Amino acid sequence: SVQTQIGDFNFGSLFRMVLNSFSDLLSNAFMILLYALFILFEENNFKVKLKNLIREEHQFLMFNNTKNKIEKSISDYFRLKAFVSLLTGFLSYISLYLIGIDSPAFWAFLIFILNFIPTIGSLIGTIFPAVFSLLQFGTLTPFFLVLIIVGVIQVIVGNIIEPRIMGRSMNISPLVTILALTFWGMIWGIIGMVLSIPIMVVLVITFSQFESTRPVAILLSEKGEIDDIEN
Repeated sequence: SVQTQIGDFNFGSLFRMVLNSFSDLLSNAFMILLYALFILFEENNFKVKLKNLIREEHQFLMFNNTKNKIEKSISDYFRLKAFVSLLTGFLSYISLYLIGIDSPAFWAFLIFILNFIPTIGSLIGTIFPAVFSLLQFGTLTPFFLVLIIVGVIQVIVGNIIEPRIMGRSMNISPLVTILALTFWGMIWGIIGMVLSIPIMVVLVITFSQFESTRPVAILLSEKGEIDDIEN
């Protein structure tokens, strides 16, 4: 029976894993914010250093233009991703509240955080409250309701709304997204997954600025189209 199977499941281990992952994410996010703060302090002097380092006007303009492109792309990505994640979390909160799941605000916040992880974050964010509903109710109906309703929200927001507001600003191949997610996740864990897309955006923009590395940028891009070097 469902009750028997639920009784055999170790929910304590599941919640310890969730809380440990959440704690690691917050601690790593604090370090990232700390690094970002020091980068912002350094930005005022960086342009002067760059100008003194690169004497030729043409090269200076190219490097400065590349820096501005990277700053705008990363800023746009996190701003739009935060909006999309907030929308997903808000709609999920309403759904979980109506279904009757305990602590819907916590699960909505977890969904908001996990949505920053490309591809797999939305899947994990749907599974956690669905599994919790089994513990709370002991029946399959709320479990399937959470899977279907929250899953539909994730699909609509992630596959319809997000691509429309993101547009071509990221220009990263889906295959490259998965590979980058795996690679940086292995190196830096959850934070590596969150930063995997911004890192690839930086690489594509940087590689596109030089004739020798332009083919690499084309291979990493979504449709093989990148901006002209002089733009």
